[in-house]
Amino acid sequence: MSWAILLQPNLILSGSVLHLTPDVLRQHNLKGLVLDVDETLVPVSMAEASVELREWVESVRHTVDLWLVSNNLSQTRISRIAKSLDVPYILGARKPSRRKLRQAVIAMDLPVDQIAMVGDRLFTDVLAGNRLGMFTILVEPMINPAKRSNRYLLRDFEVWLSQILGASLSFEQQNVTNSDKS
Repeated sequence: MSWAILLQPNLILSGSVLHLTPDVLRQHNLKGLVLDVDETLVPVSMAEASVELREWVESVRHTVDLWLVSNNLSQTRISRIAKSLDVPYILGARKPSRRKLRQAVIAMDLPVDQIAMVGDRLFTDVLAGNRLGMFTILVEPMINPAKRSNRYLLRDFEVWLSQILGASLSFEQQNVTNSDKS
């Protein structure tokens, strides 16, 4: 499988995970979401889920099963976020490894193609989800309002490199689907 295919998300949101609506989930026949934590749900410098995030989780939990799968090793931080959202979690995932993603998929007891890996990073979240055969959704990172001026150089580099490798990434459109991906 080519790098272009492995790094190509099925859906790209021009905003944060909060823009992922139940209608979009139904449109793509998704029954489960595996959610990255750091920068996807919560800025890495924060240890609390925002009110907006908790409201979003409540709005989608009737449409899809939810799991958090994070590369972060902080049991205290990730369990605190998971508990505030009332969502099961796995930490230390080592994405793009598929092993811990597979654990979440098995726990959901759904076909893998009806579960989306949602994250802000191409070389961890999208790559891991695509390697497992999941639907992949790339979102813009959650930014700490106090650090809004900081640039996300690693993410910018990943986008640039993915495009060099053949992935087609357009962040201008709200919901872009890649119908050519197998």
